[in-house]
Amino acid sequence: QVQLVESGGGLVQAGGSLRLSCAASGRTFSTYAMGWFRQAPGKDREFVTAINWSGSRTYYADSVKGRFTISRDNAKNTVYLQMNSLKPDDTAVYYCAADSALRVPTSTPKDYDYWGQGTQVTVSS
Repeated sequence: QVQLVESGGGLVQAGGSLRLSCAASGRTFSTYAMGWFRQAPGKDREFVTAINWSGSRTYYADSVKGRFTISRDNAKNTVYLQMNSLKPDDTAVYYCAADSALRVPTSTPKDYDYWGQGTQVTVSS
């Protein structure tokens, strides 16, 4: 029902900024909670941030609080991840995900029904 495509990944130096976008298809996008996850080689998929259907509630992993900001524009069927003060430990493939359930966003990957292909973010020191 929903297809997600991430973009905006790339190489950036430590301390720099990057803005990721997740473009969604499907008219039900505006009813879904959305999340960003990341996965580094050899590690589990890690919760980064999530936002509820309206954008009025956001949640962040402790590791990114104060540095990352999630937002959404339902009119454009797009969710964004603004990443500032990037660190080498932020290096990972970043995935956009959608949760169709009527609940506040969760940090559990299994709760999300749709996933994008992922976009690589590499932070050099």
